[in-house]
Amino acid sequence: MNELEKLRAGELYNCLDPDLQIMRDNTFAKYQRFNNEPSREKRESILKDMGINLGSNSTINPPLEINYGCHLSIGKNSFINSGAMILDNGYVTIGDDVMLGPRVQLYTAAHSLDSERRAAGDELAKPIVIEDKAWIGGGAILLPGVTIGKGAVVGAGAVVTKDVRSEDRVAGNPARSILQ
Repeated sequence: MNELEKLRAGELYNCLDPDLQIMRDNTFAKYQRFNNEPSREKRESILKDMGINLGSNSTINPPLEINYGCHLSIGKNSFINSGAMILDNGYVTIGDDVMLGPRVQLYTAAHSLDSERRAAGDELAKPIVIEDKAWIGGGAILLPGVTIGKGAVVGAGAVVTKDVRSEDRVAGNPARSILQ
């Protein structure tokens, strides 16, 4: 099993693998074109060329930073505001009618806590799921493996370290429910 197959299977893989670096370099070139393209239609084409599954009437505003692209799926009528950073080592699934504020960061890469293993490139890719009608406020950070439930709201600047229930409202660092 190669490193990409391990990554996609949720197994420990080496993030320093040359083939993975080539994929990231190719994606970097594409998102740089995306970020400098004035035409919305051409930007959509570039996103699809990256392998992003972009639902109908969904929008990603530039600038965008993304690792692979091919591990990102966005439902219909969703909106990702400018400055998004999506480290889609693991799968990122964004539902329908979702809103992401400016400078939202989605991190799926979980490095080893052991310094020797981390330096050697050991990493796990843990998926992020954002269910339908959720709203992620500007500057929020979602850590590896979290699910944001249907209709939930993540406050601006929150750091989400664990799953958020449907229709919950969370804020802070670490993010906690603010519903009474």
